[in-house]
Amino acid sequence: MPTFKKDFLWGGAISAVQAEGAWDQDGRGPVLMDMRSQGSVNEQRKLTYKLKDGTPVKVPYFAGKLPDLPEGAYFSPVEDEIYPSHVGNDFYHRYKEDIALCAEMGFKMFRMSISWPRIFPNGIEESPNQKGLDFYRDVFLELKKYGIEPLVTLEHFDDPLYLITELGGWLNRELVDHFVRYAETVMREYKGLVKYWLTFNEINNSLAILDMIAEASDEVYQESYQKLHHQLLASAIVVEKARTISEDYQIGCMICGLASYPLTCDPKDMITMMKKDQKDLFYCGDVQIRGEYPEFAHRLWAEHNVAIKMEEGDLEQLKRGKVDFCSFSYYCSSCTTDKDVEMDGKGNFSMGAKNPYLEYSAWSWSMDPDGLRYLLNLLYGRYHVPLMVVENGLGAHDTLESDGSIHDDYRIEYLQKHIAAMKEAIHDGVELIAYTPWGCIDLASSSTGEMSKRYGLVYVDRQDDGTGNFDRYKKDSFYWYQKVIESNGENLGG
Repeated sequence: MPTFKKDFLWGGAISAVQAEGAWDQDGRGPVLMDMRSQGSVNEQRKLTYKLKDGTPVKVPYFAGKLPDLPEGAYFSPVEDEIYPSHVGNDFYHRYKEDIALCAEMGFKMFRMSISWPRIFPNGIEESPNQKGLDFYRDVFLELKKYGIEPLVTLEHFDDPLYLITELGGWLNRELVDHFVRYAETVMREYKGLVKYWLTFNEINNSLAILDMIAEASDEVYQESYQKLHHQLLASAIVVEKARTISEDYQIGCMICGLASYPLTCDPKDMITMMKKDQKDLFYCGDVQIRGEYPEFAHRLWAEHNVAIKMEEGDLEQLKRGKVDFCSFSYYCSSCTTDKDVEMDGKGNFSMGAKNPYLEYSAWSWSMDPDGLRYLLNLLYGRYHVPLMVVENGLGAHDTLESDGSIHDDYRIEYLQKHIAAMKEAIHDGVELIAYTPWGCIDLASSSTGEMSKRYGLVYVDRQDDGTGNFDRYKKDSFYWYQKVIESNGENLGG
């Protein structure tokens, strides 16, 4: 039976805004995440700003529409709040140590992102920040030293703040040009050091989030679809330009893998699931992989009186900018229904009813390896391009023992079952070429901002209260994953 190919790309994943820290060092500009304080499973993260007279204000914020700031107010950190992105896991200063640990595990691929404002602090500059360019060159050279292939995301929730506050964010078509200039700059700069690129991280989240906004207005839908059109257009332009820079470049999309089941066998629940998949999963995938808006897009637009403003040539550009492969995140599944039930099954940018057949984590995310096999088959059957699972993992509380060990058998079990599910999908005929589980080195959670929601195979001594010296410790899962990679996925024993 088919199994993982000899050149399968085993590795792990982090993002700049959650790992690097050094948020105001060496010319990096701020991002919105730098103004989001730490939350918890029971307390939503806050977005902070100051009034004209310096009075601090804190408002709950997850994603979606930004609050309207009073005249003279400005986004800013405030005292007595912890901001996870300001320090991350200190990757900016410890990347050599971290890459050496990845090499010790046997990584073939390391997924990371370039922080846009580290290259163009405000996003509008004509010339890049040299210190930012130098930092990532050093990182890529360090990876090359160990024979690890970087997989680089161009935008991972860290647009320069200036573009949001002064230009209105992606609702402004001008951002297309700014993004393309940034992408072209780094693609030329790192030619020969990077082969695999992703344009936008979980680009479909802007639509999935709409399901989480109570009674979202047609105006909110209009803005979301318009912003997304500009991002899809920017992605297509970058893909086309990348091929003129290097014939070796492979460019992929990255979508949030939302596996959905109907809650009951009521046909209406099945239709609800179908419509959710169309909006939250296939809408972006179809544009980026097939090169055109799907037929059901017109129904989605009409349901909320959406009229996307396009310019002549946009649709042709989408056709020219089709990606080479599809990457996606997968953590959990959810259940859909048209019935009035409690939506207590949370997930990665999704809400749904709990599945009585599944177990749930402390953060109410389901643990469902079969959902990964299902999603791999679903995406490959629709698109027939190589697939990468570039985020997957279990956020859990870990205990650092007095001898420096961390016994995370629960994480090993989670990863075991999901790798086994990937193997079954390969048996099904799916072309899967890479696996980079999320947060291979503990980092700040995007959803809650906690360090205690740990995903890593490497423990980082940083606590939710801001204490810790950032020392690294190998978890039991570190040694287990080392054997998985060494055996090319054949040895999954604990």
